Amino acid sequence: MRAAALILVMLLALVAPPRASAEEVVAGLSQTRVSITTWFSGSEIFIYGAVKREAPIPKGPPLDVVIAVTGPSTPVIVRRKSREFGVWVNGPGLHVDAAPSFYAVSTTRPLVETLSATEDLRYAVGLKGLGQVIRLVDAPAWLGDQRDEYLEAVVRLRRAQGVYFEQIGGVTVDEETLFQTRIELPAQLVEGDYRARIFLTRNRAVVDYYETSIAVRKVGIEHLIDEMAHERSALYGILSIVVALVAGWAAAALFRFIAP
Repeated sequence: MRAAALILVMLLALVAPPRASAEEVVAGLSQTRVSITTWFSGSEIFIYGAVKREAPIPKGPPLDVVIAVTGPSTPVIVRRKSREFGVWVNGPGLHVDAAPSFYAVSTTRPLVETLSATEDLRYAVGLKGLGQVIRLVDAPAWLGDQRDEYLEAVVRLRRAQGVYFEQIGGVTVDEETLFQTRIELPAQLVEGDYRARIFLTRNRAVVDYYETSIAVRKVGIEHLIDEMAHERSALYGILSIVVALVAGWAAAALFRFIAP
């Protein structure tokens, strides 16, 4: 009977739900929807929250918070320049199937101090490990062992464009309970759902994780033009020609009126 009872306890332990973390994220966003209009010049997301506990603050290493915002993935072409006969020319292009159109990381301290290499690899948080979420389906034969170099180039180029960045010390934590940060969204946002992830870490290990989304949508005339270009391409082409002709005629008429 004791053996049977022991086996039953072990089975219940296996099927029982995991125990909740001693520290849990309770977070919110200043806005969960961003509208792209004709005059859109960028926006800002204010991410804030608190740490829920049912026990005193644990002793030991301080609490760190890492917040990552990822935009929808888009294809991109990466080319390497080479010097041929004294002239710099573009080499063969690598077609990357999908790379995040936007990526921002905000942390309380440098990422190496808040997240171990194993945890960073597991959650793909830092820019250095972002290459693992960039999809390259059909690698060309000439790529060889240059794959990592090209994927790192994607990250480097998008950092130069200002759509990939890190904010070291961008997250402020008060009394190891309240936290907040601001993420600047550039004007060249891609329409889609943006993923916001919040990590609580202690001793460089993730103790809790929270995820939410931000909807970025075109509205007004921008939405109508984009919808027509993708869903009614023939009509869009005809209207573009008509608008160009009318604009040309109007410019010519104005020129004749000003300088008869």
